[in-house]
Amino acid sequence: MDYKKTNAPASTVTRNMADFVHETGNVYESVSIIGKRANQISADMKEELLKKLNEFSSTTDNLEEQFENHEQIEISRFYERLPKPTLIAAQEFLDGKVYFRDPLKETHDED
Repeated sequence: MDYKKTNAPASTVTRNMADFVHETGNVYESVSIIGKRANQISADMKEELLKKLNEFSSTTDNLEEQFENHEQIEISRFYERLPKPTLIAAQEFLDGKVYFRDPLKETHDED
């Protein structure tokens, strides 16, 4: 997913808890799903950031040879300005873009 094009707010927003009950029927289950999705987003963002920053890494570890790389700083700043993974996950959940299933409920429905 392209996190740069998300419509999630960049700062914390007060939410109506009733909005989270529609999909699952249980607010705690919804929060659990959002938390798991936020962990996925966080891992993806971290992997992407490290991949971009590794392009600038040098093979030598001399302290004298290390210098500020302005492009590397700009990449880091860009990722710092993105909405937090929990805000992105909550917005995705409310927009109906998160797929989830409960295997326990599926087995009970088949019985």
